[in-house]
This record gives sequence, structure tokens and C-alpha cells, in this order.
Amino acid sequence: MARVLPPARPRKLAKVPFVELAEGRLQGVVSSGSDIGRVYVSSVAAGTYEFACSTNNNRPCGGARGAFCNHILALLTESALQYGAERVARYLRVELPDGEPSATAIAAAMSETRPAQGESAAAASVFSRFLRHLAYLEHAPSTAPLPEMQWFPPARVAG
Repeated sequence: MARVLPPARPRKLAKVPFVELAEGRLQGVVSSGSDIGRVYVSSVAAGTYEFACSTNNNRPCGGARGAFCNHILALLTESALQYGAERVARYLRVELPDGEPSATAIAAAMSETRPAQGESAAAASVFSRFLRHLAYLEHAPSTAPLPEMQWFPPARVAG
């Protein structure tokens, strides 16, 4: 049975609707600040901090030129809210200076290593998982089981 952890703190889903620590990366979907119909798929690799950011149409992000763009910084901020900054830093293998871990400290520590911009090869799979999550919003409320959700642990009912 998989353990499901509650978010460290509630977060707003409008800017970063999807964030995950998976496949050796922090990755997710970030809304565009200028076009409501555009989203960016952003990722940072654990250990190397190689990063990628592109639109849902595989066009490269104009802000990710040799440094983290605002989409990646937003992804880091929301991941710290979702998972806790300490867990994100541990997953990405970031050595933080003494003090309270934060998304800002994680970004600064990774930036000191001069991370390289990589290919957005994972963008398609990340965006596909995001769309699959969105599809659940279209289901009518029901108590009937969904076969693809059977891996979730059963909800505890107070009794």
C-alpha cells in the first residue's frame, strides 16, 4: 500500500496546476503569465540541476537562456509548498547552507553550480500525466471505483 502524504501547506493551483517529484526530476506544468491558453512544462534534474522549459507545443521558453526562468522558479516555489522545502532539496540533492530551507535557498544553491539547459525530452510524458489528472475533473461525483485509481490507499472512514 502506498503512503499518501498531505501537502506541507495548501497551494494555489492557478499558476502551477501540476507538480511532481518523479523520474529523477522536479517537473510540472506552469501557466503562462501572458496567454491563458498556453502552459509551460518545466523540469530540473536531481543532482545535475539540468533544466528544461518549453510550451505545451514544444516551443522553447524565451526566459530560460542559461539560467532558471520564472516558470522554473514558480515550480520550485509550489513544490516547496506541496512537498516541503526540505524534501524537495533532499530529492534534488541540493546542499543547503544552515538555516531554514526555502524555495529561494534551493534555487540559489542550484544556480551556484551553473546548471546547464537541457532538452525537454520529458515534456511530453509530464504533460500527458497532467492531462490525465485533468480528465478526472470531468467525472461526475460517484462512489463507484475507477480501475485506474485502484493503487490509491483506501480512505479511512471515522466510525
